[in-house]
Amino acid sequence: MELKAIRYDLDGRVATITLHRPDRLNAWTGRMHTEYRWALAEADADPAVRVVIVTGAGRGFCAGADAAALDGHVATGGYDPGTPEELAEPGYGVRPEFDRPFAFHFGLRVPVIAAINGPAAGVGLVLACYCDLRFAAAGAKLTTAHGRLNLPAEYGLSWLLPRLVGLTRANDLLLSSRVILAEEAAAMGLVNAVVPPEELMPTVRRYADDLAEGVAPGSVSATKRQIYTDLHRDVGRAVDESEALLRQMMTEPHYAEGVRAMLEKRPPRFE
Repeated sequence: MELKAIRYDLDGRVATITLHRPDRLNAWTGRMHTEYRWALAEADADPAVRVVIVTGAGRGFCAGADAAALDGHVATGGYDPGTPEELAEPGYGVRPEFDRPFAFHFGLRVPVIAAINGPAAGVGLVLACYCDLRFAAAGAKLTTAHGRLNLPAEYGLSWLLPRLVGLTRANDLLLSSRVILAEEAAAMGLVNAVVPPEELMPTVRRYADDLAEGVAPGSVSATKRQIYTDLHRDVGRAVDESEALLRQMMTEPHYAEGVRAMLEKRPPRFE
């Protein structure tokens, strides 16, 4: 695919997807959506990739839907996603409820880390919330934004946000569409850490490298699947599934390597 709205880079075991419309604060378009899904599918299918980082070019993460596209919806009297009929399907086929826009992140093999370098509004905040981990630059602005456009909470954010920050705080963000800074987002548990802007990508990259090198990829994949699957079922089924996975994964080479590394007091080598 010819990439016009994003950049896709692979360095070692870490893939980086950069939303690349810096002159528009990386506002979301149908083209960007199409390319983003393609890039995620590429990363998830590549056995060399163990972690994906998502960030924005310039001074923004993603300022939400492009204003020109929103105006076009007014002119045509309805919603047009601006995407082709055939889209890449990263993460599809794991659970039926994951086979939806943005929810497909839950079905991915690899963890996805959002590096929120600037404003994340509307669908930009949705994207960040569907990532597994979020790091933000100090002072970055976040908002659900939909209330100011007479829109509903987008892409299942009404389901996801209460699970990230609790119902009371989610109600505040969803009903008011107010702008919060990264520091407040960290205090409510929406982001994992806030760092100075110049330290954001180095911090995220160190975290990604530690995850890619220090944790068995099978464990990361299985644990991620457990996390999002268990959100949909009772604790008993979660225990049963974890015990079945335990029996299975203890027969695999990476388990033996992890034990050897622990006994030999060295970092594991998960090849």
